[in-house]
Order: sequence, then structure tokens, then C-alpha cells
Amino acid sequence: MGIIELVFIGVALAMDAFAVSVCKGLSMRRMSYYKSIIIGLYFGAFQAIMPLIGYLLGGAFENTITSVDHWAAFILLSIIGLNMIKDAVSGDDSESDDRVDIRVMLPLSIATSIDALTVGITFSFLQVNIILAILIIGITTFFLSFLGVKIGNRFGDRYKEKAEVFGGVILILMGVKILFSHLGII
Repeated sequence: MGIIELVFIGVALAMDAFAVSVCKGLSMRRMSYYKSIIIGLYFGAFQAIMPLIGYLLGGAFENTITSVDHWAAFILLSIIGLNMIKDAVSGDDSESDDRVDIRVMLPLSIATSIDALTVGITFSFLQVNIILAILIIGITTFFLSFLGVKIGNRFGDRYKEKAEVFGGVILILMGVKILFSHLGII
């Protein structure tokens, strides 16, 4: 998997964190760069750690699943993408207070990074430089979360649903690309 694909996956995985960051920005009367950095660090760190955990877990099963790895990647990425789209369309509201203490940020960070754990399992079936992948995912999530707070503070919540739908579509397309690539279609 190349850098371009990893960047797309990083952006797609960051959409949940971006959407929550927009909500955090909405709840701030004034833009707080300190809180934006804290939010970005929480989300970026969890989005980087979870694929590594998934990769390590998936590596234990590599020998038994190599014959169906492309199907596993396609199915996992499609399920994650469809769930992201379903959540966006259902209109569930995320936490919207501006606190950034561990009691608030830890559950949000875990909730927004569960998808990254599953993607990490998928990475273990593919030829992925996991260090590069987690760096790209973590850094991308940090910057998009930081930006999300700023956008939320400035423009409101009209981008939340679109960001989650975009992220879901990207994950589904990546799954299709992986499947087609392994089947020799592209």
C-alpha cells in the first residue's frame, strides 16, 4: 500500500475525530488554541495507537487468512465505511461541551478510533509499512482535529454530516480498490 492510499485512509479515519472536533469548536465561545492542540493530540494519538494494536493482533492470524486477505480488507473497510455513513445520516449528536480533561476526551478518543483498530487488523493482511501508516494516520488526525475545532468555532455544525459521509465513502472505495487489485481487475 502506497503513501497516497495511506493518506486517504488517514483522512477517512480522521473524519469521526474531525466531526467531534467541530462539535467541540461549536461549544467554545472563543477559539482556544490550547484546547485545539489538546483535542488534536488526544485524537491523533488514539488514531495512531489503535491501528498498531490491530496490526499486532492481526499478525497472529496472518498465516491462516492470507488466502482471503483481500476479502477481509474489503469487508472490514466496507462495514466501517457504511457505519460511518449510517451514523452521519442518523444525525446522532456527539459530545459538545468544551472541556478537554481526560474524563471527556478519553471516551471520545476511544469511540472515534475503534475504526482505526479494525483498519490495523486489515493492514496486517496487506503489505503495509505500519510505522509510516500510523504516523500518517496520527498526524493527519491531529491536524484535521485541530482544524475541526477552528471550523466548528467559526462556521457551525453544517460540515459534520458531510465529513462523516466523505470518510465512509473513502473507506468503502479503499476496500473496493484492495479487492479489485488482488483480483487483478485493476
